[in-house]
Amino acid sequence: MKKRMLVMALALSASVAFGACGGGTAEEPTTEVVESTETTEEATTEAEPETNETMGQKNAVRKAKDYLAFTGFSHSGLIEQLEFEGFSTEEATYGADNCGADWNEQAAIKAEEYLNTMSFSRDGLIEQLEFEGFTAEQAEYGATAVGY
Repeated sequence: MKKRMLVMALALSASVAFGACGGGTAEEPTTEVVESTETTEEATTEAEPETNETMGQKNAVRKAKDYLAFTGFSHSGLIEQLEFEGFSTEEATYGADNCGADWNEQAAIKAEEYLNTMSFSRDGLIEQLEFEGFTAEQAEYGATAVGY
């Protein structure tokens, strides 16, 4: 939104000009009118979109993201962990559904974590990932992503 503002600037200056010999005269005070254009724009910062999320849902999403930053989880494993933390089944499911996880990538992360601590055959790794709650497709992806 643009606003035109007329700014009255009263510049009263009573400066005394001194000559080389110490003499001089005083200038008369002046009034100056300055017109300026000021542009004011509405704040363009993006606010979080308004949602109908409950406090429990918001916190479940945040906690889900916290867990995923720490270790790999399957969708069902994350729901179980959130329930263990005290979230209701509905809140935990909402958190897992809305945390932005790529479940294939989570399977790859979990597969790498397993291989960093113990040895597995390809089939054994896939079986372990499925036991953790990954689908057969996600477990296959995880095993392939780590080199099997």
